[in-house]
Amino acid sequence: MRSSSTNYQLSFQKASNIDRLIAHRAIAQIVRMTQTSPTITRRTLLGSGLTAAAAPALPQSADTKETNMAATEAYWPNSARLAVSFSLMFEAGGQPISGAGGVIPDPIEKGLPDLPTNAFFQYGVYEGVPRILDLMDKHKVRLSSFMIGQAVGKAPDLAKEIVKRGHEAAAHGRAWQNSYFLDPDAERKFIADSVETIKSVTGQQPIGWNAYWMRNSPHTLDILHSLGFKYHIDEPSADQPFIVKLKAGDFVTVPYTLHMNDIVSYPFVGYNPSAYEQALRDEFDQLYEEGAHRRRMMVVSLHDRISGHANRVRVLDRFLAYAKSKPGVWFARKDEIARWALQHRSITPVYDRAAPTIGGLPGSAT
Repeated sequence: MRSSSTNYQLSFQKASNIDRLIAHRAIAQIVRMTQTSPTITRRTLLGSGLTAAAAPALPQSADTKETNMAATEAYWPNSARLAVSFSLMFEAGGQPISGAGGVIPDPIEKGLPDLPTNAFFQYGVYEGVPRILDLMDKHKVRLSSFMIGQAVGKAPDLAKEIVKRGHEAAAHGRAWQNSYFLDPDAERKFIADSVETIKSVTGQQPIGWNAYWMRNSPHTLDILHSLGFKYHIDEPSADQPFIVKLKAGDFVTVPYTLHMNDIVSYPFVGYNPSAYEQALRDEFDQLYEEGAHRRRMMVVSLHDRISGHANRVRVLDRFLAYAKSKPGVWFARKDEIARWALQHRSITPVYDRAAPTIGGLPGSAT
């Protein structure tokens, strides 16, 4: 049977002389550490700096501000290794009375009111949101609710209840429709109207934004910044928050998700709750593992009329019980994550991007 040292030598026989020297020094240090410490964790190795010696550095994007983080500096509050953030889309009542997407594939004709589809949306008010709120109370988790102004206006007591239970009231537009085609003045009003409704009903000033299907105009971030917003979620590009430099100052992106989004995961045809539950656990496990050596964030998106059904809440219940059994997990609202990123700018990626019409990513307009 080969010794451990022989196996290590075989693993590195193809490395360059320099790489081999670095690796053997790292192995020797690990041996010394194991002689004095009964447990060697990934966090211990990171603190020693051995991983930096043993692994090549990944290239940085050209428009990223490189940040160097001390091994002893916490990624998240209370030295948590993973942030988990839930969003709840409060949309019922904001959809058009005819033509909204739903579970019925055959479109209604002649603009008549689509009664079953509207009732499908209304499930979120009658059953979905209350059930999700109870679930979050059970696990002592607070989420961010992205509210449509018209939905808040039609169910003000429910909007108040969301905030009363400690959740964030964020903005999702005046109505459940695209706004990226509007001119800047009309888009500003579309956003500001939703802010006014949410604030007047809940008493909370929204600082977070989510557009209809994440599609913003080239002017949106500048408009949001001028209206007092601190962050948006309309970019599924990373597993951690980052800062985009706008003309008027810093603006945080708390990335969104499509693959952990119920509106994508529950297509109604071929629905598989077990597969979704396993996907949640796999996502959590991978990011939790990575969180030992870099900042990681898991995002789960819920919709009032989708995840609020009884069997789907059971899936979320089991996942939350699993995630809460792990140490070092920060269940955070998105406004909390955005504020943390701004307060710890030195360890947060900062992007200085070209205009959206040139670079194709959210940033300041030309």
